[in-house]
Amino acid sequence: MPHQTSILRASSSASNPASRLSIISGHLTGAQPSSNTSNNLSTSPTQSRNISSSPSFNMSSQPEHPTLLIPGPIEFDDAVLQSMSHYSESHVGPGFVATFGETLSMLRKLFQTTASDSQPFVISGSGTLGWDIVAANLVEPGENVLVLSTGYFSDAFADCLKVYGASVDTLKASVGSRPQLPEIEKALKSKKYKMVTVTHVDTSTGVLSELQKLSEMVKSVSPDTLLIVDGVCSVASENIEFDAWELDGVVTASQKAIGCPAGLSISMFSGKAMDAFRARKSPPATYFASMKNWTAIMQNYEAKKPSYFATPSPQLIHALHTALSQILAKPLSERFAKHREFSDKVKKAVTELGLKQVASNPDDQAHGMTAMYLPDSVKATDLLPKLFKSGVIFAGGIHREIAAKYVRFGHMGVSVTDPARSDVDKAINALKNGLSDCGYQKA
Repeated sequence: MPHQTSILRASSSASNPASRLSIISGHLTGAQPSSNTSNNLSTSPTQSRNISSSPSFNMSSQPEHPTLLIPGPIEFDDAVLQSMSHYSESHVGPGFVATFGETLSMLRKLFQTTASDSQPFVISGSGTLGWDIVAANLVEPGENVLVLSTGYFSDAFADCLKVYGASVDTLKASVGSRPQLPEIEKALKSKKYKMVTVTHVDTSTGVLSELQKLSEMVKSVSPDTLLIVDGVCSVASENIEFDAWELDGVVTASQKAIGCPAGLSISMFSGKAMDAFRARKSPPATYFASMKNWTAIMQNYEAKKPSYFATPSPQLIHALHTALSQILAKPLSERFAKHREFSDKVKKAVTELGLKQVASNPDDQAHGMTAMYLPDSVKATDLLPKLFKSGVIFAGGIHREIAAKYVRFGHMGVSVTDPARSDVDKAINALKNGLSDCGYQKA
């Protein structure tokens, strides 16, 4: 089936936040989003976490709990959670400054950059803050941005850019696919774009975008254009070679494949992107998200010098330090291979059940999550509670066009890298039994 892609011009106002809330609120129940009805999350079983002195099924010291296999937040390693219990300390004291500095340096290794002018940022906030950092600092009002859309979160990034005054064109692919290079090249030749944004893995569809060839094409056709990657659902599960692929920015968050509790916006920008910021004609229309306010702070911390603009979260930084230390203890190539291995296992099981993926082309399928269509006879609102009773939590659909038709299975981080865990096998069995309990039998 040919890709159906179109460029959509930005409207003068951002999308309706109430509509977004309706979609988001149903993602655990799979309820059909509606502007007239609210999703009732109380229909799912109560998610109690009874603290017990006995170890849980995977010998973890955590209280027994349903295994969280949504596309983030993910299950966390015990050592990461224990890092959160670090005693209170000054955010400008020598101990914390050393930890934060090491954390920033480790991020360079995770993103695979050795360029001295690349700049990491770790700021309290969610992954969404990364969009604000990009939109407020790297684009000025009226400048053109091309957004490559593969789902809900790509479109949300476009909305954020519009808020800060960017003139946004969206190259939108049909559900489950991604814009193709010839279409992108044609758009880049049609006008001068300050920036191209691409969502590496759109969490709403599980569509994986290819970065290396995209970067090569952008540099060839429009070398001054910045290439910015939303890597919220890809960093630490998909290979990202920041320097080798000449990326200009990658924004992500702590709670997905990195494996740290939510609360940190993490990003890396190239020297070219930082130069673009410094060349602005007008100051950024933000205070907390301003690179002007944060760049020197990050540079000082990485140099192990105390610095202050706004108070960081010492406990979360300790947790991130632990998570990164674990990730970097082995070659990154092994980590990415393990995610591919488990992804293949999940997708094989999904196919054997007679289910289809939202991302139909294997080349477009993420390795840290799988979005799968349900049989016509099965509703997400029936299946998800059955999975929960089996001790597994999946996410419902969130893409506006297909929200009630699919569910999402996250398989990243310790659920695939820790050999002592059986999270994925447990989830596959729960899915088989849940579908059967819903009356589904493969034809």
